[in-house]
Order: sequence, then structure tokens, then C-alpha cells
Amino acid sequence: MDTRVTIQFYKYPETPHWRFEGTLIGRDQWGTWVGGRAGGSARRGEEPPTTFGNDWVKLIPDDAWWTAIWNNGGKYAGYVDIIAPARWDGTTVRMIDLDLDIAMYPDGTTAVLDEDEFAVHQEELGYPPQLVDGARTATARMVTWIEAGREPFGTVAADQLAGWVAAGSGT
Repeated sequence: MDTRVTIQFYKYPETPHWRFEGTLIGRDQWGTWVGGRAGGSARRGEEPPTTFGNDWVKLIPDDAWWTAIWNNGGKYAGYVDIIAPARWDGTTVRMIDLDLDIAMYPDGTTAVLDEDEFAVHQEELGYPPQLVDGARTATARMVTWIEAGREPFGTVAADQLAGWVAAGSGT
């Protein structure tokens, strides 16, 4: 039987943000891998659900200031959310989204997104200095890792995604 995992993002301090479910793929040295299928849904706060257009895999590292998702098609090949380290409660993982994101485009380029939102939320939401420092440090580190192809951004994530897609196609 597949283990379902609930992924719950919050905005600081704990305002519900994105919520979706996936299937536990497994754990390795990088953290916990969760997969989802095209047609699954996600919901931001009280907004109507949106539908995933592609299969995906998500990595939730232990004690890290980031989480990443890789997509089988679509606008982004992958996407890194800068977060306060994830907290697990059984099969639910909770993460505080710290606004900064890194888009990984299919052509291999990257972009840091939402720096303006991060600046506004520092004031409006009262981010403590350790959150600001953690988010900035993680963003710089992740850009370096992605651009260098450092694992899990080299072949590890691509292999996880390929395995997940193949398992869904029955091959």
C-alpha cells in the first residue's frame, strides 16, 4: 500500500499557504522523496484547487532551509522553495515558506524569484533576523549548487523523476 504524504506550506508565522499530497517514494542521503501525478491537485489557502499538469517529485531534506520539486514538463524543470527547516508529524510535513524561490528552467537557466516579496514580508510579518539570514544563506548556496550541477541537482533528481514517471506508466 502506498504511503500518502501531506505537504503543508505556511507563510510566517503559520498562515496556511499551499497544501497538496503525494506518495512517499523513499529516503536517501538527500532526504525524503515524495512523488505526485499529473491530475493531482494543490490548494493555496482558501482558493479553489489547482491541478498539476505533470508528474513531479519533491525532495524534503533533513534540517535544511530549502525544499525542491522537479517536474516532468511544464514551465519549470524544477523549483526550489526557501523555507525554515521542515517539521514532520507522522506523514505530514510542515514548512514555513520564506518567499525566496529559485526557478530552474528547461533550458538550464535559473532565476531567483520573489525578492521583493521577501523584503516586504520582513517588515510586514516581522521575520526574525535568524530567518532572514537563513533564507539569504540558503538562496545563495542553492544557486551555486544548481548551477554547478551539485547533487542532488545533477543526476540524482533526474533519476528520481525518471523512475517515478516510469512507475506511473507501468513500465
